[in-house]
Amino acid sequence: MVSGNKSKVARSSRTAVVSQKSTPWGLIAAVLVVVLFAGAVFGYAFLRNQQNQAKSEALAPFTPTAQNQDPSAQIPGVVVQKYPGGQHIAPNVHVAYTHSPPFGGAHDNSWAACNGVVYPNPVRSENLVHSLEHGAVWMAYNPEQVTGDALASLRSKVENQPYTVMSPYPGLDQPISLQSWGHQLKVSDASDPRIDQFIAALRLNQYMYPEPGASCNEIGPGGFSQDNPPPFAPAPAPGTPGTQPETSAGAGVTPDGGS
Repeated sequence: MVSGNKSKVARSSRTAVVSQKSTPWGLIAAVLVVVLFAGAVFGYAFLRNQQNQAKSEALAPFTPTAQNQDPSAQIPGVVVQKYPGGQHIAPNVHVAYTHSPPFGGAHDNSWAACNGVVYPNPVRSENLVHSLEHGAVWMAYNPEQVTGDALASLRSKVENQPYTVMSPYPGLDQPISLQSWGHQLKVSDASDPRIDQFIAALRLNQYMYPEPGASCNEIGPGGFSQDNPPPFAPAPAPGTPGTQPETSAGAGVTPDGGS
């Protein structure tokens, strides 16, 4: 016969075993993962903010002001030429541009859509020059020389950015060429800091283009189609019958931001 004391001891032992709880390692691991993920997100956001702030500070001297209307004068290699605005031509007319790519002068009556558009194929220059008249920066590149990471880097500077447009340009004599109205800069490397400086100095620089406030959106039916733009054609030689001269006005070409 089992004594009452032994029965009580056995029950107490079973109760103690049942009352013990295992350590919730799964929950601890999950919490740790969440904390580490949140730390990584915060760290990345902080780093990006620091990088953006540093970039903004570096580009501050290239921000146009009433006292510094053409900050591109500080960028080595920029070519400047004065062009009158408003010289429009019909869609079937070609302009005998004197620069390749062109950056001013006569142009198509319809502008190329230029709000962060990256065209996969070469586009008619006469339409893109009209975009420059509206304050856009056009980034052209030689498709035989700029590929891979370099092309992706350029694309990131244009895609979804207002008044910025990019397209391949066959036969370009440098890997990359940037155009704004009356200004051009050619560079050989997609990481060249002058690319960002040029964009900061001249995109929507109200002092440097003829039509402040003009649109860069797609025109729509009857005009320029972003999805089916008119194709690129090399500029005809000056004096070619049936072509439009670039312009008879202008103050000549000067390097390094001269006038």
